Amino acid sequence: MFPSYDVIVVGAGHAGCEAAAAAANMGSRVLLVTMNMQTIAQMSCNPAMGGIAKGQIVREIDALGGYSGIVTDQSMIQFRMLNRSKGPAMWSPRTQNDRMLFAAKWREALENTSGVDFYQDMVKGLLIKNGVCQGVITGLGHEIQAKAVVLTNGTFLNGVIHIGDKQFGGGRVAEKAATGITEQLVSLGFESDRLKTGTPPRIDGRSLDYSKMEEQKGDDEIVGFSYMDVEKIKPEQQRSCHITYTSEQVHDILRTGFDRSPMFQGRIQGVGPRYCPSIEDKINRFAERERHQLFVEPEGWNTVEIYVNGFSTSLPEDVQQKALRLVPGFENARMFRPGYAIEYDYFPPTQLQFSLETKHVSNLFFAGQINGTTGYEEAACQGLMAGINAHLKVKEQEPLVLKRSEAYIGVLIDDLINKGTDEPYRMFTSRAEFRTLLRQDNADLRLTERSYKLGLATEERMQKTRDKLAGVDQVKSILKELPLEPEETNAWLNENNSAPLTQKQRAHQVLLRPGLDIMSMKNSLPKVADALKDFGREVLEQVEIQVKYDVYIEKENELVKRMSQLEDLVIPDAFDYTKLVSLSNEARQKFTRIKPRTLGQASRISGVNPSDVQILMVYMGR
Repeated sequence: MFPSYDVIVVGAGHAGCEAAAAAANMGSRVLLVTMNMQTIAQMSCNPAMGGIAKGQIVREIDALGGYSGIVTDQSMIQFRMLNRSKGPAMWSPRTQNDRMLFAAKWREALENTSGVDFYQDMVKGLLIKNGVCQGVITGLGHEIQAKAVVLTNGTFLNGVIHIGDKQFGGGRVAEKAATGITEQLVSLGFESDRLKTGTPPRIDGRSLDYSKMEEQKGDDEIVGFSYMDVEKIKPEQQRSCHITYTSEQVHDILRTGFDRSPMFQGRIQGVGPRYCPSIEDKINRFAERERHQLFVEPEGWNTVEIYVNGFSTSLPEDVQQKALRLVPGFENARMFRPGYAIEYDYFPPTQLQFSLETKHVSNLFFAGQINGTTGYEEAACQGLMAGINAHLKVKEQEPLVLKRSEAYIGVLIDDLINKGTDEPYRMFTSRAEFRTLLRQDNADLRLTERSYKLGLATEERMQKTRDKLAGVDQVKSILKELPLEPEETNAWLNENNSAPLTQKQRAHQVLLRPGLDIMSMKNSLPKVADALKDFGREVLEQVEIQVKYDVYIEKENELVKRMSQLEDLVIPDAFDYTKLVSLSNEARQKFTRIKPRTLGQASRISGVNPSDVQILMVYMGR
């Protein structure tokens, strides 16, 4: 019934979709197996993409040739560039999306990707022979052969849903859990554990009074995520979000449900996300706070359904309803469905190689929440990397491994493999030590050529990157040569509270001044406007960042060079750490378990001291 595939992807969430698309676009024959064809690329939680550090990840996925950025741009209903008041290393794009349109556009993209087949069934086991994964076994009893398998099971592995004192099996509300895989992998020596996540109630927007809330509009300029020319909405078409707040009265009502809370009564064993806690967790941990912010987010263009961001909860349904009706604007709120918590299996990611292939079983890859992460963006980038590397493994080629200095994706995977996680992992800009280099504006300049050489990024995408690079070089040369006279420049400088020129100065030097930007310079000075008339916003913004932050970028590049010396020192596979009696016990145990590939990786393992690394260097003859 089934042919043999190069790659089988299990699960069609954000990780699975990116994995299937990447492997197929590189030339593999792919089967995407999902329990429900109607929920491909489902936004299980809030209908939004990007945000702090997450926006950088989506940009990187796009630069590599993934689909998340394109689909996000096609389905956005609002765009905002967060942290504009800070330096460009902190700028993070974020969109509100039409939940239904997002999923529809993803399915359309996959169906238009030659090489992707679909099958609706549950995968209950893996075909493993002599330590090599060779396919899957489905709930209907089919054995489907493949050269590599990517597991992207999300929250479905032995998933249990909690609402108050009720609990039932499920991977999402109204969808059954997946069973069999955890038990098989544990029998093969894998370590598994439990995590928890949650979602808020969904509300009928017709029952809300928005006049009692703060309106949050989108940006006047829509940048988007994709570096390709994707047709996007116009700024005036954007849907607004709104902000409201809880109160002490709301908190008091919520506390009345604590005796029936699965979290406080010990029925939930899994650890929840630290940075996106449930509302009951927030009022318990931050008891001194009189109120918490709630974001009222529309679910799409043609629906009245509202997502209450900040009100995730697993409290009883009646308590959720009573508490919500005390929130300003929610006095008559009608609930479409209550919030709930979900517990699921994951596999600590220290059991993976940098390619996301498992150490215990060859040709088996994990991506997404199965590795302990939270968030669509974190899942999607892992799926992309697993799909790329599954294809490369099948073709007997070296894996693609991104360094911490090359991408937020590299930071994420490095963190997971070296440090592991015992709570849902979320990306932040603070996790990246080279964030001045890893900006959202330059992901294409960092990554597209790497992807193009692997056969994933298209010729069109690569040409756009070449054109951008050439444009940046041209504009920088123009600014270094273009003289600005005091009489033509000082009025503009005065408007921007900048000291007047006393003599002729190059445009490059003027642009270096704090508070001045290249678009204002172009719009206000005819000589500059004429010189730069052939260059678009993207090129000009890139020039401004490179000019203004040149010193900081150079410092980080120097740091990268110093750090890379450790990355180049490869540790032999058969290295016996038990013979290094000078090592601390913790370092010896972690080196033996994780088997770092380089001294650089060894230095980043949690619990390893600089002295342990120095001892390792001595024994390696360095």
